[in-house]
Amino acid sequence: MSFVISALLAIAAGVSIVVQQALNADLRTTLSSAAWSGFVSYFVGLLCMIVLIIVMRDPLPSATMAARIPWWAWSGGMFGAIFIGLGILLVPQIGAATFIALLVTGQMLASVAFDHFGLLGLAQRPVDGPRVIGVVLLIAGVLLIRRP
Repeated sequence: MSFVISALLAIAAGVSIVVQQALNADLRTTLSSAAWSGFVSYFVGLLCMIVLIIVMRDPLPSATMAARIPWWAWSGGMFGAIFIGLGILLVPQIGAATFIALLVTGQMLASVAFDHFGLLGLAQRPVDGPRVIGVVLLIAGVLLIRRP
């Protein structure tokens, strides 16, 4: 897959995060519950993944394969739930642009650290000057986007 197509798909994923957070915040208002809003979001996502599994005809992983997976690898859904829950609570308070800007800042800081130390099985990529400048510019962008 070319870089341009990959970049466009990544941008589409970013747009989908904003749409998801706005819809979840609206659902929270309608249901009067952040917890039920998050549940509905995950339930619909689960249904979509089931359809994807059927369409792609992916076989069920074996128990042997599942047993080889490190314990921490199973916790991704928990971090997704933290993201969804905090988005549901914070987007109405601070706005979508500020939430996403802060979200990307957190992702960038964590990504640079994970790459630098090769955490959770990632290839080690040392922090260098351009990465530090990029993080600083991103934080400056957050300050410019944020409105009280």
